[in-house]
Amino acid sequence: VTGKPILLLGVGEKTDALEVFHPERMASRILGMGDVLSLVEQAAQTVERGKAEALAKKVIKGKGFDLDDFREQFVQMEKMGGVTAMMDKLPGMGQVPDAAKAQLNDQQVKRQVAIINSMTPDERRQPDIIRGSRKRRIALGSGTQVQDVNRLLKQFDQVQTMMKQLKGGNMARLMQNMKGRFPGMPG
Repeated sequence: VTGKPILLLGVGEKTDALEVFHPERMASRILGMGDVLSLVEQAAQTVERGKAEALAKKVIKGKGFDLDDFREQFVQMEKMGGVTAMMDKLPGMGQVPDAAKAQLNDQQVKRQVAIINSMTPDERRQPDIIRGSRKRRIALGSGTQVQDVNRLLKQFDQVQTMMKQLKGGNMARLMQNMKGRFPGMPG
């Protein structure tokens, strides 16, 4: 109406949720094709490079991926606008069932961070020591249920298994094992 170009786009309620407007990228998002370029730009701006490099070196050397590292990944996702914002920028997310998307929401991430924060440093370094009474204490401290603690530990175990496959920089083997699990990857 005014004839002025659109420079910024609000993708959230706060001022830090402003993005540079790119019409072709917005069209890709609307059509469900994702916006990987914006995701990469956002990651470059928000991810703390030193921490990311330290984690990569740790994983490649096989030093172990622990719950502190897992929590740090959640914190980095929150800095990038949350899981929902990231999922909107990934190609093929339109094909993922709504029930699966609902399991990966920002509230769930905050709950998982609260669970990890309720653990002792020893429990974060050695999750195998977490048994019944510790699970109850962690659930109580995080305001969650024991089932939530179990779910987090199972999810961590799956991620830790993937990280072990990266030991020695073996990305090809990890990609081979992931085939067919995600949309857009041939199965």
